[in-house]
Amino acid sequence: MNSINQNEQGELLLRIARQAISRALRVWHEPLKLDGNTDWLYQPGATFVTLMQYGKLRGCVGSLQACNPLIDDVSNNAVSAALRDSRFSPLTADELDTVNVEVSLLSRLEPLKFISEEDALAQLRPNVDGVVFEYGAYRSTFLPQVWEILPEPALFLAKLKSKAGLPEDFQAEGIKLSRYTVSKWREQKSL
Repeated sequence: MNSINQNEQGELLLRIARQAISRALRVWHEPLKLDGNTDWLYQPGATFVTLMQYGKLRGCVGSLQACNPLIDDVSNNAVSAALRDSRFSPLTADELDTVNVEVSLLSRLEPLKFISEEDALAQLRPNVDGVVFEYGAYRSTFLPQVWEILPEPALFLAKLKSKAGLPEDFQAEGIKLSRYTVSKWREQKSL
């Protein structure tokens, strides 16, 4: 068990993410200084790092499974969100001060058992659940934060199918849904 509270944990994860991006853009050269008990950073963790620029998404990359040490997962996802999110051009050093960083720490995936789409929709918890959609090779996820712009479960699921590359009204045997929750922290600077 770590000895720091959740806010301190979040502040450190945000610092790790920003410094990883800064190093990748070659604007930060000092090593990260970790004080106190940081053993928890070396336990497996799954995170998403989201970059917002002027109130709009600028990059978001993450992991659904806790396979790597948390410190590595946050660092790798931060760099990928800044430089490798295929929806955006790579972030430049000049843009670094114009982005806010958000880190979401994911719980374990919980597979949903459902007999119909209506049953699945009834089990979703708006503003609580992140959802993973899977059908064969098609896969997508939305973090719980997406409920802010897609508040209706049916629309949320339809857009999740679209994100996976399928029609919004797609229905078939073999669809799998899993849910997860997140602890999230966002930088407080105003842009």
